Amino acid sequence: MNSERRFKGQVIVVTGASRGIGRSIALAFAEEGAAVAVVSTTTKGSQAAADEITARGGRALPVVADVCREADVTRMVAQAEESLGPVRVLVNNAGIGGPTGPLAKVSLDEWERVLAVNLTGAFLCCREVLKGMLTRTRSTTTPAAAGCIINIGSMAGKIAYPQRTPYASSKWGLIGLTKSLAEEVGRLGIRVNCICPGPIQTDLLESVFQARAAATGVTAEKIRDKYVSVTMLKRILAPDEVAAMTLFLASDAASGVTGQAIDVSGGWADVDRE
Repeated sequence: MNSERRFKGQVIVVTGASRGIGRSIALAFAEEGAAVAVVSTTTKGSQAAADEITARGGRALPVVADVCREADVTRMVAQAEESLGPVRVLVNNAGIGGPTGPLAKVSLDEWERVLAVNLTGAFLCCREVLKGMLTRTRSTTTPAAAGCIINIGSMAGKIAYPQRTPYASSKWGLIGLTKSLAEEVGRLGIRVNCICPGPIQTDLLESVFQARAAATGVTAEKIRDKYVSVTMLKRILAPDEVAAMTLFLASDAASGVTGQAIDVSGGWADVDRE
């Protein structure tokens, strides 16, 4: 484990932690001494992530919860606090890609499902974790001890993103949630930020390439090339690069940073991606 251990003794909740960006974030916090509640919708997913952390000498709690369900979120936070201690950092990473295609063909069920997971889920998790954080603001003189919330958004929440309107709408909404909540709780020492990844090498991105290829009639490889071409670094980033920003925003080094939507995108340009 990391000898610096910036988060030693702190409790972190990471939703959508069984794979991709969420898994990398959970592992990174554990490497720096945090006790991590790894949340997934499946027992297999949460247990595998927790086992990976403990195998490396870290401390983890597997939690099965659907962030769309209010009762699940209440139980999730209660489990984390009862087993690990007061939650210091919440990372809202759980999300789904939703449909790819013109809005005129998106069903109401598809629309509502994307908003439920990507936006309402983050709202429910923020609300539940804040109950403890707000209590601690009244019992500590150290603002940094109160808490930190980091939402994992997307560059789709900052640009026009045709063929992925439900997803883009949910991520635009997540930035609004971030900024509004940051204003509400900032005076209490609680910081709220959003990370907006660009193309990150995950199973989700690969599924997006395949779906967009099917919707536009071009190959998935050409779609990949287009996504790479609109970045300044000319490459698809790794999940660890998002994890590094997450740890920075949760650390004391970012004590003056709140209400921000920060890109980790390789320099993503707002141009046509068709």
